[in-house]
Amino acid sequence: MRRWIAAIALGGATTLLFSGCGNPAGTDGDLTDDWAAVSEPQPFVPQAGVCHSGDYADTAYLSSFSPVDCASTHRLETVHVGAFTGKAASGAAPPAKGSPEIRAAYAECDAKTKEFVGSDWRNGRLWLGVVLPSPQAWAGGSRWFRCDITEVTNVEDNGDATSRTGSVKGALRSASPLSLGCYQVKLARDSSIDTMPAVQCTKNHNSEFVGVYNAPEGAYPSKSADWDKLHNECRKIIASYTGVPNDGNLQYRTGVVSLPSNEAEWEGGNRGVRCYLWLSQRAVNRSLKGAGPNGFPIQYRK
Repeated sequence: MRRWIAAIALGGATTLLFSGCGNPAGTDGDLTDDWAAVSEPQPFVPQAGVCHSGDYADTAYLSSFSPVDCASTHRLETVHVGAFTGKAASGAAPPAKGSPEIRAAYAECDAKTKEFVGSDWRNGRLWLGVVLPSPQAWAGGSRWFRCDITEVTNVEDNGDATSRTGSVKGALRSASPLSLGCYQVKLARDSSIDTMPAVQCTKNHNSEFVGVYNAPEGAYPSKSADWDKLHNECRKIIASYTGVPNDGNLQYRTGVVSLPSNEAEWEGGNRGVRCYLWLSQRAVNRSLKGAGPNGFPIQYRK
């Protein structure tokens, strides 16, 4: 009897099991046609407005992407992330250094960084670089470029990157510790610049930063005529900065120091030339901004 009752119970369970194979109301029996479509995997894109503790590299790898809070110690800050489009995005590998695509990316980074810091970033102890995805990331669909800025110890002697705390956002909207100022130029025996340390403008000095000349497309200056062109453009900025006429007497008021980027950066799109006045015959202990003809007199005549 017990076996019979057990068999009846099992039979009832079996009946229920088979009866459950029918389609419930409102369903069609297809278990997949009502699922949401699975989206295509998206390549990694870095964020802007984050900082990095590592040193600059022109190629970024996901394995080394480890952003930190900008309030903590860091060396780099990403101010903008752009994207290659059209022909620039169609290659099998990231654009080559010095290519038109890289120069266009640099121009975008340059403009965005000026907005970010509050003026031309070259007015301060800052350096800007363009970072590309790795070849593997590019093959996987990444088409971004990153605009990273770093503080440097100085810009006159190719200073090293230095750690800082705090974002550089708005740092050059007004005078700040990053702003370029006055210097004491020492010449080498061949009349090239030997050293150019920064000096407080209230201390004796013979040079002062006056602004930036943005050179047009063209080869890196290598001939005397090329440098004369840069010097003449910087003299115009000196005249405007000091409030003196840009005339034939300007060359007797001051010398000029023109500092472009190095050749590799120039070919990559950095055409900004930092301009400095230089007093070969005397020293001053104040800024010559707006000094006018009396405060910035003719030193000598030929």
